[in-house]
Amino acid sequence: MIKIGITGQEGFVGKHLYNTIGLFPADFEIIDFRRSLFDNEIELDKFVSNCDVIVHLAALNRHNDPDVIYATNVGLVKTLIASLERTQSTPQVIMSSSSQEEKNNLYGKSKKEGRELFTEWAKNANASFTGMIIPNVFGPFGNPYYNSVIATFCHQLTHGETPKIEVDGELKLIYVGELVKLILANVKNKINIGLLPVEHTHQIKVSEILALLEGYKKQYAEQGIIPHLQNRFEVNLFNTFRCYMDIKNHYPVKYTQHTDQRGAFVEVIRLNVGGQVSFSTTVPGITRGNHFHTRKIERFSVIKGNALIQLRQIGTQECMDFYLEGTNPAYVDMPVWYTHNIKNTGTEELYTIFWINEFYDANDPDTFFETV
Repeated sequence: MIKIGITGQEGFVGKHLYNTIGLFPADFEIIDFRRSLFDNEIELDKFVSNCDVIVHLAALNRHNDPDVIYATNVGLVKTLIASLERTQSTPQVIMSSSSQEEKNNLYGKSKKEGRELFTEWAKNANASFTGMIIPNVFGPFGNPYYNSVIATFCHQLTHGETPKIEVDGELKLIYVGELVKLILANVKNKINIGLLPVEHTHQIKVSEILALLEGYKKQYAEQGIIPHLQNRFEVNLFNTFRCYMDIKNHYPVKYTQHTDQRGAFVEVIRLNVGGQVSFSTTVPGITRGNHFHTRKIERFSVIKGNALIQLRQIGTQECMDFYLEGTNPAYVDMPVWYTHNIKNTGTEELYTIFWINEFYDANDPDTFFETV
């Protein structure tokens, strides 16, 4: 079992890496890290001594004073190296640097200098170090106005604000889940490269990103339509957008019923993508689910009986409850990285229709069990 510590584990990439490592308890053990450890030599030394691998993600990306960014980022590296030297520890170290290294700004300079300091330490200590030069990263739960323009646009479109394009440049992007896989591959393969450029997985103009997100708002957020998703990038972008919606107040979404003397007709879902539709019955008192997905798009539609659908974002404590009744059919969609379940709270059988955007694959189910 590999013991991994993540500086910056509460940040955007750090949270995703932390949660993904948690999916493989037989392979990895997390050595918990807190920002305060940088200010406590004794605790930092304990952390360093316990790690087989340290992924250094802690950094300051934005500040009114660029000199503060530079001093903070270089200072964090120096503090970590000092602890490694005090304890004579030689874990594998992986550092996230940035494509900003190529630009003449203090953030890029701080990342390059930090990478070079780690390279020198590894050489002197006969240790393993990889400095990953990473393009723009996007994905669920990024901080708007801080982590990426995509996070900002998603927040604005789902919170009644109007996005504005400052510079309509080409962005070289990588999805946070793709980056996490690369980091873990480096861990498993014990990569030792002082400079490792990470290839972007998609390149697109800012205006094209905004057009896609505006389409998701109109079709999905306002009309409940699953949009046409042409490739994995658009699936990732759509899943990112969904995580910025006001889930508590958006769901459950009630269907329009068309009734006459024959009974009722309800349109369950409009799709511009494929997938799989399933149907289940659940006896009173039984709960289904208690799992989450990292990439799949899923809809639960209650058409008969009474149900409680619960959602909780992985790594958080807040549980959201949604009560649905078949007499007034409604649906709830499952965001990625939200564990979810459905319970029959009534006295009759519960009828539910499930749609998911992928065929079920037993070899790659993207289904991880965790109680809500």
